[in-house]
Amino acid sequence: MPPTRAGKRLLNWASMLDDNTLDQARETASMPFIHPHVALMPDAHSGKGSAVGTVIPTLGAVIPAAVGVDIGCGMIGVRTGFTADDVAGNSASLSDLRAAIEVAVPLSPGNYNGHLERFDFTAGKIAELEAKAASDQVNLAHSPKWREQLGSLGGGNHFIELCLDETDHVWLFLHSGSRGVGNKIAQKHIAIAQKLCEKWWITLPNRDLAYLPEGTDEFWRYIRDLNWAQRFAFLNRAEMMDRFGTVFAQWMGTENHREVKRINTHHNYTRKEQHAGKDVWLTRKGAVDAHEGVKGIIPGSMGTRSYVVVGLGSASGLCSAPHGAGRRFSRTEAKRRFTQDDLRQRMAGIEYRDSADFIDEIPDAYKPVEQVMEDARDLVSIEHELRQILNVKGT
Repeated sequence: MPPTRAGKRLLNWASMLDDNTLDQARETASMPFIHPHVALMPDAHSGKGSAVGTVIPTLGAVIPAAVGVDIGCGMIGVRTGFTADDVAGNSASLSDLRAAIEVAVPLSPGNYNGHLERFDFTAGKIAELEAKAASDQVNLAHSPKWREQLGSLGGGNHFIELCLDETDHVWLFLHSGSRGVGNKIAQKHIAIAQKLCEKWWITLPNRDLAYLPEGTDEFWRYIRDLNWAQRFAFLNRAEMMDRFGTVFAQWMGTENHREVKRINTHHNYTRKEQHAGKDVWLTRKGAVDAHEGVKGIIPGSMGTRSYVVVGLGSASGLCSAPHGAGRRFSRTEAKRRFTQDDLRQRMAGIEYRDSADFIDEIPDAYKPVEQVMEDARDLVSIEHELRQILNVKGT
């Protein structure tokens, strides 16, 4: 849908929007260094400091809490050469595959890899991150086990899925970010920004909109740490996908998973881009890059469709698009409204771990992804529509 002007320097693409989310977006748009405007994506919902689903272009400053604590969180999808018939013809069950995935990938927020020698492809990613930390002078003393975090999923709405597209080709699909090490980096710099704004007597509409001015040592230390965490998140997804592909191939009784194409995208990050004639620091907090021709992934909620998309390069949308369905209800409210039986009904026909722990992830707790995609029709075009046949949730 075309955007509506929702306030000074604020454009909105969301047809489903609560007052708190709108208030947060207006606070963000009120910051003096916004250029040219804040873009509120179709999946926008309230978050910490600034709304999730907000695209924030800034001149000469970055807001660490707007980037968020899961730096580099995003999606990776791999289209394989297998089809639904290949899966259906496999004598092994989908529950066997789910069990193998859960062995290969640590699931819970605090659960790390016990060792890093199981897969040959892990060492190269760790070596790259070690070299980047050394060259960029990134101090990781706060996270001595960051290596063990590589290749782990985390909790909340992070997931791994086996999907089929509109032509019944098999996709491997997962959602995760920079894990505990990214959280530590974010919290460190959020605190620094807040202390500096207090020191300089800067009045903020919200303490979590504290910023770091470009040109200060604190700004550039954050950018170096941020870039490292974004790379960690990218490689973390790649590591889990490599593991997923390995166990899927073993489950299929073949030597490889016949990868046709791979898309690996962030949806919580900051980078330098040009918009409205100026170089800005563009923060996508719950949004994907939708420059013209750029491939992206917009997942639905547990039990609903997901989409592989192509950016349309919308200038007013800051070349961005939604990152998912977007929550309608908080986790507490979802657990109050829905039951485990409700979740079972919504997950009929999908292999998943039947647990009351996931009630707050029921599709009804999210916006209808079909409406989100309708709202985003001027931002992206749909290349593939995916439906899951297996789901693994972070615990």
